[in-house]
Amino acid sequence: MKLSLISLASALVLAACGSSNSSTSKENDNKVPADPSVYAQTITSDELKEMLYIYASDEFEGRDTGEPGQKMAVNYLKDQYVAMGVPSAYGGDNYFQNVPLERQKYPEVALSVNNQSFENFEDYIILGNVQTQELDINTIVYAGYGIDAKNYSDYTDLDVKGKVVLVKAGEPKDENGNYVTSGDTKNTKWMNGRQEPASKRDAAMERGAKALIFVNQDLLEQYGPYFKQMQLSNNSGSLSLKEEKEDAAMVFMMVGKKMADAIAPNIMDADEPKTIDTQITVSLTSQSEQVASENVLAFIEGSEKPDEILVISAHLDHEGIKNGKVYNGADDDGSGTVAIVEIAEAFKAAQKDGHGPKRSVLFLHVTGEEKGLLGSKYYTDNDPVFPLKNTIANLNIDMIGRIDPEREGDRNYVYLIGSDKLSTELHNISEEVNNKYTNITLDYKFNDDNDPNRFYYRSDHYNFAKNNIPVIFYFNGTHADYHQPSDTADKIEYDLLENRARLVFYTAWELANRADRIIADKAETE
Repeated sequence: MKLSLISLASALVLAACGSSNSSTSKENDNKVPADPSVYAQTITSDELKEMLYIYASDEFEGRDTGEPGQKMAVNYLKDQYVAMGVPSAYGGDNYFQNVPLERQKYPEVALSVNNQSFENFEDYIILGNVQTQELDINTIVYAGYGIDAKNYSDYTDLDVKGKVVLVKAGEPKDENGNYVTSGDTKNTKWMNGRQEPASKRDAAMERGAKALIFVNQDLLEQYGPYFKQMQLSNNSGSLSLKEEKEDAAMVFMMVGKKMADAIAPNIMDADEPKTIDTQITVSLTSQSEQVASENVLAFIEGSEKPDEILVISAHLDHEGIKNGKVYNGADDDGSGTVAIVEIAEAFKAAQKDGHGPKRSVLFLHVTGEEKGLLGSKYYTDNDPVFPLKNTIANLNIDMIGRIDPEREGDRNYVYLIGSDKLSTELHNISEEVNNKYTNITLDYKFNDDNDPNRFYYRSDHYNFAKNNIPVIFYFNGTHADYHQPSDTADKIEYDLLENRARLVFYTAWELANRADRIIADKAETE
């Protein structure tokens, strides 16, 4: 089917150019621009459906990161690109960027304060991933609430680099009963549930602390049983990028009142920073495991400006198998994955007719999105195969095969996120291309800076955006089958998937072939 469609596209292009020859000269190509609508026709609902029924089948076991189903997925994608003649970004037969991951498992711990032993999970828990190490602590620095904000800091004139820091829960209030960092009565990130430990951890880490002891009896009682159960259940844990660091990462522990009193009686009543002489010994033995995973990189080199790169991305992973049920992830993000393959086929068909893109196009399938945008983070932060300064934009596709229940009856839409945040030009191009070719309602509902869902930060485009690379995130919104085993290929609206994939292709075509590189006029400057 693919070959016949490409042949048809070629014939139409030749007819449009007024030539009966099987190949056109570069001179004619420059005079008669190709019609992208010819190649967009190679993106079909039938082919999308055929691929997605395979890619989101039970056979692929939900494509969990690092698991056998994910290995099947990356090999399936490689086979598609090989069959289409779209080469690897590395050249040769290697389409995979190895992404080293680590499964964070709870460490073995032994701890005592002034020769008094304390019970793991009852008196303290270790947070985050740790390396095997021994700590023999004689002095700690008490830093009050451990807050480091623009208008209030417990670290003012306090040197904690290479030292162990002790902080307590909460945030002080002013004389009007308002929190000091915000000036109102609403909970801030310094004392609000999950945000508080992370905020105080980051503040200590940025100040160079060797370890942080965070006193919070309420959270300890809440999280202690969970961490204990996690250890008992075969120590299963979350994935993170493996960090290659010579120095041990900061140790972060949450402790209760009993251990805090052993370190320094009545310390919770003190507000002023102080140095405390104490004796704490900690023995940590890492139980974390190495996990191998891969991004898939296919590449069409530009004919005129090959060093300028357009990245089209989607994540290849999903939730795997839970409680014996396969989480197929047809929409999330099988829909984006097969859309990219079809877009690559369209660009390849154009290239075969002598209309290859002026700029290079990287078709990037990333792993570990469901685990924290890990594959895209590895590409941008650890191993950008092509320099980020040469990357003109990222078009990211994550769930474009379904209908948001709130849009029932008005199905010809897609949510766009991020198009205007870094480049006015990109946003305008996106609008113009849609008006010219696809006439989809472009809904910017989730593009609001105050969107409570924070979707702008929740898919792989964000790792490009944080590096000042203009992005567009294409998204159909969530639905009842989101992250459920019921997200299956039979529920995809294939006509919508086709049209949305064509929109991405048309936008990519314009970005890759226009005379000038788009300008990131809203990017942050150093």
